[in-house]
Amino acid sequence: MLKQLQQFRTLLAAKNSGNLGDFAILKSDLLGAKVTPDVADKLRSVVGYYPPIDLEKLSQYPPGSFGREYAEHMHRNHLQPLNISPELDDVAKRNAFALRYVVTHDIFHVLLGFDTSYAGEIGVLAVAAAQNYSYALKISLWLAKLLYPLLAPQQIKAIFVNLKTGIELGNQADFLLGYRFEEHWAEPINEVRQRLGLKQISSISHFFS
Repeated sequence: MLKQLQQFRTLLAAKNSGNLGDFAILKSDLLGAKVTPDVADKLRSVVGYYPPIDLEKLSQYPPGSFGREYAEHMHRNHLQPLNISPELDDVAKRNAFALRYVVTHDIFHVLLGFDTSYAGEIGVLAVAAAQNYSYALKISLWLAKLLYPLLAPQQIKAIFVNLKTGIELGNQADFLLGYRFEEHWAEPINEVRQRLGLKQISSISHFFS
């Protein structure tokens, strides 16, 4: 109980500081994000791996490069990378799933071609559920199938198209969460996709923005 209380206080401090990356990983860790031993084994290569992401630097990469596409996505949607502070290194090493799921969320959007609408979000969630990252994500996808059409009725068609597409992509791709995306910013995004077993993707879900 004392440990959970301390975690909650640390979570509130991160929220008040405005550091969304720290807040996100602490929230995930506090909620007990757990994975199977098989998934944990696949995440060994990214335990404690969270290099800072510099959007200004990535914006200078060539058009069509992975880094440039990511930077443009973030600027277009007024987002900032969820960078993790060195002070949370113990959490990053203890809970690789929470770490990489937080850090790579927007990377997944770019890699998979899903926008940030409800339709785009369910596509990303469907990929994660199809790759069996955690049982909690499967439950989240089930809830999203019920709630998202109610929250965004104008996107119903796109929601179910992306749900199907996301499951297909998750099944055909390599294990994405264990990939060190940040080491491949300079490469053409389609080469990264091909290496990961993804078919060539071109803005498959930009129905809404």
